[in-house]
Amino acid sequence: MNILLFKVNELSSMGQIQITDPHRQTHLVNVIKPNIGDSLRVGQINGAIGLGKVIAHSELETQLEITLSQNSPAPLGLKLLLALPRPKMMRRILQTCATLGVSEITLLNSAKVEKSYWQTPLLQPLSIYNNLRLGLEQAGTTQLPLLHKAELFKPFVEDKLSHWAGNSRRFVAHPRNANACPDATQQATTLAIGPEGGFTDYEVGKLEEQGFIPFSLGPRIMRVETAIPVAISRLCAL
Repeated sequence: MNILLFKVNELSSMGQIQITDPHRQTHLVNVIKPNIGDSLRVGQINGAIGLGKVIAHSELETQLEITLSQNSPAPLGLKLLLALPRPKMMRRILQTCATLGVSEITLLNSAKVEKSYWQTPLLQPLSIYNNLRLGLEQAGTTQLPLLHKAELFKPFVEDKLSHWAGNSRRFVAHPRNANACPDATQQATTLAIGPEGGFTDYEVGKLEEQGFIPFSLGPRIMRVETAIPVAISRLCAL
């Protein structure tokens, strides 16, 4: 945990927060082990960052006096269109996306996505929030990515994708018959990444109709959790 995050409704009118939940309090007690008067790096979810002065601390709760003094690093101008990954990969992927500064994620159905994946408890709002928060804690930032779900491929791609992608560069990572990876820039970018083995040719064709350009990450076929950070680092000036 490189930053202690809190929600705006946790901040009292006195500018203080009280930590009692197991995730943060256990870390404070077992890892940080603060003393009264110590200052910890803190951040308000989707807000500013600053310092929290420890004014009370015990095994059960910690009280901090909050001073927010600077803006959090801005997220990348990157939206990720991601075929719904296998549940056992979901935690790592969401955390990685938040750490790298992805601004929005749409989880998309695909022919190679098992229907049962959509039933995983990891897609419940609290689980999604917790994993994105872990990614922010690693990065030391506060801007929580927005996440959407599109359980039908064709209606979303044909009717909603262009509006969602907006005025951005549009690329789809594809392991076959694709262009070389473009140079990294700070331009707004929408990146599509398929399931293991990539999108089907039909799906790539539908994405191309919406202005997506297939590109390759090289001769080696990567797992999704590897392809995401590699593609982002190649396309975006981090």
